[in-house]
Amino acid sequence: MDDRCIPYAGVLDVWRNADAVCFDVDSTVCLDEGIDELAEFCGAGEAVAEWTARAMSGSVPFEQALAARLSLFNPSLSQVQEFLEKRPPRLSPGIDALVNKLKEKNKIVYLVSGGFRQMINPVASILGIPLENIYANQLLFGSSGEFSGFDTNEPTSRSGGKAIAVQQIRKARGYKSLVMIGDGATDLEARQPGGADLFVCYGGVQLREAVAAKADWLVYNFKDLINSLD
Repeated sequence: MDDRCIPYAGVLDVWRNADAVCFDVDSTVCLDEGIDELAEFCGAGEAVAEWTARAMSGSVPFEQALAARLSLFNPSLSQVQEFLEKRPPRLSPGIDALVNKLKEKNKIVYLVSGGFRQMINPVASILGIPLENIYANQLLFGSSGEFSGFDTNEPTSRSGGKAIAVQQIRKARGYKSLVMIGDGATDLEARQPGGADLFVCYGGVQLREAVAAKADWLVYNFKDLINSLD
């Protein structure tokens, strides 16, 4: 077994006593990278996936990668709606049980994503997470449903944005401790003073070694997190 999968006692204490848990969505809560799936549906899958890999590794600023990816296929409102009808979210194994367990333990669950609300709202509904607990990007459309960009006021639209979102959550709600769970460089950034006290790297969909190397805890299966709450 990978030693990084064995949490230190201090890590377990923070996990068990956290007031809130923030989850990344793409390749964590869901099996897919949402923007890649939408791009593929719109006929630009391969080119967009290359940009996603660069964004997740932290090698290009997130906002640059986001704008570049969207410009490759400019999704219309009708395309997004059709995509949502034909491609329902594919949840990672055990995520529903983990969210239910966290709720049972009176921990508040958030979704913090560089993806889009239009695609994350259905995920939140399936998991019973209130829509106000979503921090994500917003696709913008013109009066005829044509793509017109994304809301750059959302903190998650920029590099370091997840860290800002997590800090906002913590400050607004007065949480004493908070955990971030995700697979990418942007999730790791959330672990800083005033943000997440603990970063759990989820490697069940994609293992990014550079991220896992700096994580407090590496898990490949959400059952490990469920079992450690008892």
